[in-house]
Amino acid sequence: MKLKPEYYLNEDVVALAKDLLGKVLYTQINGEITSGIIVETEAYFGIKDKASHAYGGRRTNRTEVMFNQGGIAYVYLCYGMHNLFNVVSSVKDDPHAVLIRAVEPLDGKKIIEERRNMPFTKAAISSGPGSVAKALGIDRSFNTKDLNGTEIWIEDHQITYQDEEIVAGPRVGIAYAKEHALLPWRFFVKGNKYVSKPNKV
Repeated sequence: MKLKPEYYLNEDVVALAKDLLGKVLYTQINGEITSGIIVETEAYFGIKDKASHAYGGRRTNRTEVMFNQGGIAYVYLCYGMHNLFNVVSSVKDDPHAVLIRAVEPLDGKKIIEERRNMPFTKAAISSGPGSVAKALGIDRSFNTKDLNGTEIWIEDHQITYQDEEIVAGPRVGIAYAKEHALLPWRFFVKGNKYVSKPNKV
């Protein structure tokens, strides 16, 4: 079952990032469906978060999508080569987002293997946010797309984890955020091989 639109209106992006673990991210491209179980996320707390693209209320052509009501995709290019997929959350003008850092391949494994040129059993196939996007065929054309549409969506398959199965730690690659770089807003499923930088915090 697709997550309801109101799910994304949660103003507690940290809780949402944790709750998204176990949910299933889907894409449908040219009639081909691929999906993966979300096993690693990072929360970005809008205008108050020095690591967020919207810190201080910064509104640019790139960040404007974050100021929309939650429930749409924010896809941006990192290092000029990697597309990174984020779930925009909270209410309008409260630019929270959750970066999807890793998924465990579920549906359309053959298609995912072709996109990544490696077997789905290899952890690198969908480990790290750039690999997630490549595995599921997400590019900049998905930016601003409705997460309740037919091209990209998230479902609840009743996959849940106990607190002791979830690790919380600092986010990755945001040293520029100074003290905010230490906030424990990265969540991942303990022991899952598809997690980037496995079991490290």
